[in-house]
Amino acid sequence: MSALGAIMPTDREPTMTAKLLHLVFLSTFWGMQIWVTFISGFVMDNNLNRHTFGYIQSRLFPFYFHMGSACAFFNLTIFTMYHPSDLLDDREAFQVFIFFVCVTVAAVNAQWFGQMTSEIMADMHQIEQACGLGQDIGLSSNREAYSKLRESDARYRKLSSRLWLYHSLSSLCNLCCIGCNGLSLYYLAENMTTL
Repeated sequence: MSALGAIMPTDREPTMTAKLLHLVFLSTFWGMQIWVTFISGFVMDNNLNRHTFGYIQSRLFPFYFHMGSACAFFNLTIFTMYHPSDLLDDREAFQVFIFFVCVTVAAVNAQWFGQMTSEIMADMHQIEQACGLGQDIGLSSNREAYSKLRESDARYRKLSSRLWLYHSLSSLCNLCCIGCNGLSLYYLAENMTTL
């Protein structure tokens, strides 16, 4: 048996290594998503000042988005290696579609929306620092001062609206990937014979 035959069997049965890698990539991405989306942001928002929170996010999110893109790509690659397009049933075709959507959305978020959000936020922080803002903890602790800054500074107002747009698009991409990975986990659980 050749080395290639050991890696990719012709009878469509994935090797233990392929199954393990598929689970590692899917669970890594899922775990990161749950932690970053539902836990770390809330903890940091309630314990760090606005600029420290923003700085950490600007360093953490690019890594998170690129790591997620890579995990999604490897999941798509592994799954399609063992599910040739001419032999796909409807559920397998849907799973390929889900992986493809996840890869595409994660890549767009990593290359565009997430990056733009970080850049805009950094520009806003410079303006806020010049006005003595940014050391307050929590987003709602000093809303009035930020509202006044938006009213008085046209550049800050423009940056604020752009930040809202890109942050919303980035969040939407993130939620889409969470949904895709949730469906993928459901597919895996449905096809497990034992625990």
